[in-house]
Amino acid sequence: MLFRSSKAFSAATLLLIVGISFHTSAQNITKALNTITTEKIKAHIDYLASDSMKGRNTPSPELELAAQYIQNEFKRYGIKPVNNSYFQHVPIYSLSLGKENSATIFKNGEERKLAFKTDIVPFEMSADTTVKAEVAFVGYGITAPEYGFDDYKGIDVKGRIVFVLSHEPLEDKESSVFNGKKATKYSDISYKVENAIAHGAAGLILVTDPLTHLLILPRGYAWPTLTSSTNENKVVYLKETTVTRKIPVFHMGKDGAEFMMGSMDSLERLQSAIDKSLQPHSFLLKNTVIEMRSSVIETDLNCKNVVGFIKGTDKKIADEVVIIGAHYDHVGKERTHKPGEDYIYNGADDNASGTTAMLSVAEAFSEMKVKPLRSILFIAFTGEEQGLYGSKAYVKAPLCPLNKTVAMLNLDMVSRNSVDSLFLESAGRSPELTQVVKKANEGINFTLLTGSNKFQGGSDHAPFYYQKIPFVFFFAGLHSDYHTVRDNPDLVNHTKIAKVARLVFKTAWDVINSSQYYKVIPLEE
Repeated sequence: MLFRSSKAFSAATLLLIVGISFHTSAQNITKALNTITTEKIKAHIDYLASDSMKGRNTPSPELELAAQYIQNEFKRYGIKPVNNSYFQHVPIYSLSLGKENSATIFKNGEERKLAFKTDIVPFEMSADTTVKAEVAFVGYGITAPEYGFDDYKGIDVKGRIVFVLSHEPLEDKESSVFNGKKATKYSDISYKVENAIAHGAAGLILVTDPLTHLLILPRGYAWPTLTSSTNENKVVYLKETTVTRKIPVFHMGKDGAEFMMGSMDSLERLQSAIDKSLQPHSFLLKNTVIEMRSSVIETDLNCKNVVGFIKGTDKKIADEVVIIGAHYDHVGKERTHKPGEDYIYNGADDNASGTTAMLSVAEAFSEMKVKPLRSILFIAFTGEEQGLYGSKAYVKAPLCPLNKTVAMLNLDMVSRNSVDSLFLESAGRSPELTQVVKKANEGINFTLLTGSNKFQGGSDHAPFYYQKIPFVFFFAGLHSDYHTVRDNPDLVNHTKIAKVARLVFKTAWDVINSSQYYKVIPLEE
């Protein structure tokens, strides 16, 4: 009897504890959700999308101010940094043409200076240096073992400037061993440069292959000063590869090629011979030296993602992470405008709204006395408008292992259109995670629009999806003010942002307190 009474008492006590725990957790969730208010949301929007922020272009001093604001909010909520920093460096650089880009050919005692723009144009990967060396013709500049093709076979190009043809053999023929008419990686100038460097070349000059192209023009990189009336030289880009060595790289026009080779006919004959035999016809040009002065200046723009971290508590799954992200940049302002004319792209919906929702979710989690089992990583991405730069950089150098990243919840443009509807874009790609969202929607009562299974990759969830990470893309839909100066704070629906933030919080709460994993359907299915 005593033994049974003890068991009965223990069971009753356990049920009571579970009941109290569940009740306490539910109370805590309600308290956390109540921190998400339209007043706080309005304050975030009014700051991030104010005229003083000048459209938060990447890069800009105003985007830096936005990053500091987000960091300060994380600190205020008590959310921790990652590796002692709230910032993750994103390798966004500017490239600009220096004052001197030139080339001079010395052949048989004769000197030919090539004019910038009309005779030579540097590529964006060109070094900022001067090289003077002998010249070696190396066909298409390709080494492709799988096709039994190597232009560098039997020739030493170390310390020499290589002269190469664009594209690849038989590019206009279905019979080409290089995948028919479909271009392979060997056509890319970046590949040709990497291959030249691997063979020890000191520089590279590209000429458009004359058999299949009529215009032998020096296009090089499409520098703004060469393609428009602007005086702006700078080009902003994400450095996605680490090159240990650079060489000068020019695109040369017809006049320079004729001077070096004697005539275009001789170059065409060489190309034809390579195409027919698929064997190298490489050689050192006799009594020919080129001096290349390449001036391409690369500057690190010190751009950053802003991150905050809540550590999970379960020993088995605390190292697993759920990412809640939104991009905080926009497209800046008009360079010129008439007096009194609106010229600032405030980006209130795109994407001060998503950033605000992410901050609201972060604050709500900071109020939870019951800590999550899995970890949470909040990310405000930079450079989304430039080409998903921040999210691409993250998956290349993740702060938490990608194989431990359970889900990515992306917030982009969540404040417009009907207050009662919300898109879950490409929901069919993460069907099980979508079901979690639908369950979390009970009591919030959005009409969730899931659309087709076709993948929509125009936001920061895309790089994660390509890494096979399940995602949900919360999106309120396009509107006529998208990417115009009319995307202003006064048109934002603060109530809708609050509803979205509550839905994301509930979704994340379910995911981080579960040991479930979610299927992701790849593009080919």
